Amino acid sequence: MSSLVDVIVPVGQAEGTESVVSTWFKSVGDSVSENEPLLEISTDKVNMEVASPGTGRLAEILKTDGEQVEPGQVLGRVDTAVEAGDRVEAEAPPPPSPQADGVERQPPTLELSPAVRKLLKEHGLDASQVTGTGKGGRITADDVTKFVESRKNPSSGISGRMVKHSQMRRSIAQHMVQSVAAAPHVTSVFDADLSGIVAHRDANKADFEKRGAKLTYTAYFVKAAVDALKAVPEVNSRWHDDALEIFDDINIGVATALGSGGLIVPVIVKAQELDLYGIAERLQDLTERARNEKLDPKDVQNGTFTISNHGVSGSLIASPIIINQPQSAILGVGKMERRVAPLPVTGHRTPDARRQSSGDNELIVKPMCYVTLTIDHRVLDGFQANQFLTSWVGALEEF
Repeated sequence: MSSLVDVIVPVGQAEGTESVVSTWFKSVGDSVSENEPLLEISTDKVNMEVASPGTGRLAEILKTDGEQVEPGQVLGRVDTAVEAGDRVEAEAPPPPSPQADGVERQPPTLELSPAVRKLLKEHGLDASQVTGTGKGGRITADDVTKFVESRKNPSSGISGRMVKHSQMRRSIAQHMVQSVAAAPHVTSVFDADLSGIVAHRDANKADFEKRGAKLTYTAYFVKAAVDALKAVPEVNSRWHDDALEIFDDINIGVATALGSGGLIVPVIVKAQELDLYGIAERLQDLTERARNEKLDPKDVQNGTFTISNHGVSGSLIASPIIINQPQSAILGVGKMERRVAPLPVTGHRTPDARRQSSGDNELIVKPMCYVTLTIDHRVLDGFQANQFLTSWVGALEEF
């Protein structure tokens, strides 16, 4: 019986997700333990660690950094027959052969030091781009540093550097282009009074924190979206050429910016079954794991509607926000700011409001924001978009 055990790409990823090998943590010949992380795979949504299927030594690497892979594909093999403490020497790679341009390239199986791997990853480089000057043609940290410093734009003479696109950035770009090409985008804009949720949050955030969840404004936006999607269920749908698929479950994705660049959309599944606390708790868990790159593939699957709270970074309005296909609409929430607005007809004074008289009219200063709904015009018309926004704003004001 063979002692070689395959290291495979995990199955169960979202359909159509493109995956590439990001970084191997081990080299051929290294000792490994069962369930120890061997490498990282990047997709357009998450980074996933692939663990060793057994204890022994890494015998083969079949897919190197930067190579595209598919679910179930073999990435390498672990020799489980090797006794602990025995060092398996990797077969010496063939000497690099001169390329057509006379430049020798780093053999893909040549071992890279952790420092070199870190520098390559920081600068978005592939080992094949850098010529190694170390023993046996190995790439040194100094080789990477000199390569980065030497890169200039030859066509303009302007000093600069090329930053290789990450797998996430390439996939986002492709997804955005496909969305615009597939669906005619139309955007409706409403003004929302946030006085009610400001007062409600001030009164309840301490209690939420005691119970273990941070109460954010985004939690209110998700809760209001659930109400609006119930009122206009066609927004919670997917277009097919022969029919419109309207979903029973409301799975709301919340676009989350990552500190390292890029955007990810973790999904609150069955949001219609959660109260405000449940939404706040789920939202906190997902966003924290997203920013720490700890999401599982299942955390970003099966969304039926998306919210982009772009106001957290200072944006007042964004239009159009590209629809997260194959969904039918996306909600955009701008920055909350204090603005002067007419006093409601009922004369009700909202919390923390200031009145000003202007002739026959009374004005009031209120926390306001612009909210947009961008729709797939194949699925929805402006009337339905306005129905949704009316319901969403109304749900917020009820707080």
